Amino acid sequence: MEVPSPKFILYTFSFIFLVQFSVLSGTEASSMNGFTVDLIPRDSPLSPSYSPSETRFDRLQKAFRRSVALAQNFRANGVSTNAVESSVISNRGAYLMNISLGTPPVKMLGIADTGSDLIWRQCQPCVDCYKQVEPIFDPRKSNTYKTLKCDGKACGYLGAQATCGGNQTCGYSYSYGDGSHTYGDLAIDTLKVGTAIVPKVIFGCGHDNAGSFDKNGSGLIGLGGGPLSMISQLRPLIGGRFSYCLVPIGTDATVASKMNFGRRGIVSGAGVVKTSITKRGPKTFFYLTLESMSVGSKKLAYKGFVKSPLEATDEGNIIIDSGTTLTLLPGDFYSVLESSVADAIGGERYPDPRKLFGLCYLSMEGLTIPIITAHFSGGDVVLKPLNTFVQVEEQLFCFSMIPATDLAIYGNLAQMNFLVGYDLNTRKVSFKPTDCTKF
Repeated sequence: MEVPSPKFILYTFSFIFLVQFSVLSGTEASSMNGFTVDLIPRDSPLSPSYSPSETRFDRLQKAFRRSVALAQNFRANGVSTNAVESSVISNRGAYLMNISLGTPPVKMLGIADTGSDLIWRQCQPCVDCYKQVEPIFDPRKSNTYKTLKCDGKACGYLGAQATCGGNQTCGYSYSYGDGSHTYGDLAIDTLKVGTAIVPKVIFGCGHDNAGSFDKNGSGLIGLGGGPLSMISQLRPLIGGRFSYCLVPIGTDATVASKMNFGRRGIVSGAGVVKTSITKRGPKTFFYLTLESMSVGSKKLAYKGFVKSPLEATDEGNIIIDSGTTLTLLPGDFYSVLESSVADAIGGERYPDPRKLFGLCYLSMEGLTIPIITAHFSGGDVVLKPLNTFVQVEEQLFCFSMIPATDLAIYGNLAQMNFLVGYDLNTRKVSFKPTDCTKF
């Protein structure tokens, strides 16, 4: 069994989205073939976030910490579905994306966040703004900028995060699990991505922003399932369809992962497996139903959390997230799964010194990694060793699934070399085994 080298280990965990459109306008995109996005590693030398002083394993550990942050924030923000809907739950930091806002357009390099919805950027005048490399956006210089009123539909989407000023301008107030925050006005302006221009996109113009935000970024781009996310606001343009194909660990940095929108986002052909997206709260997340998992021919019934808000029903018991590296599973089920994987592999186990992973080996030489199958409602996704084991240190290889206490997440390691498609109209997620290096 060959485990990929970590030479470019973070290249599949974190990316910069550089968007290249093959169309000239939104109306043309919806009637033609859509558009494709190149996903470029956040921690590669091509990224402004790249730090040459960090080792590849330092960057890898950052990705692992981001994996558990979403579940930790979920637990910290409440235990009922309603409580969660009134909180900001984010795994900030998985991607960066290049877009522009305003007329004339002003570039924005933002954190593309699959764990939140609102697009927001730092704005002048600043009450308190963190330092950023790019000039801070001044809405007074945009011909198409307009604040929104408190009684508007968009303001209602903010829920408990909405504020209302004396002039009836709708404001937003977001606080994150790590103590970071952003406060500002809810507004509309023209969004430009590549050569495509989309008018009247709702975003937050942040005048008070502080915390652990990266100086190389100027805000957040929400890619969740809620009504204020970029995905939802582009829905008329893309027909509710998008997909991505993540290249495996060790792939040359010049080979980019891809994200497709509109007709290009349709996943079809031989080998496609489909499962339903379950309607649950908060709407930010995409919930699937995992019925069981198999280790080789041994099938293990999925067991959910005992006191989790996701335990109210057996449906929608796991979130699929391209921005989370590891797969997080309920503790009791994980224990059974880990034991079955260890039994199938044999060999001498070695403890993870960081105590994050439960099943590790000093070397994979001579070991046979079993095929693990995720049995979703409606179809089975067969995972290869590159989806289930990762090299985390120079001489340490670990099972890339870990136990969680509140939130189950199907992470991006499990999605590598699959074309994963979302159809928000039919509410389906599709998986197609694909060599993403050639996609």
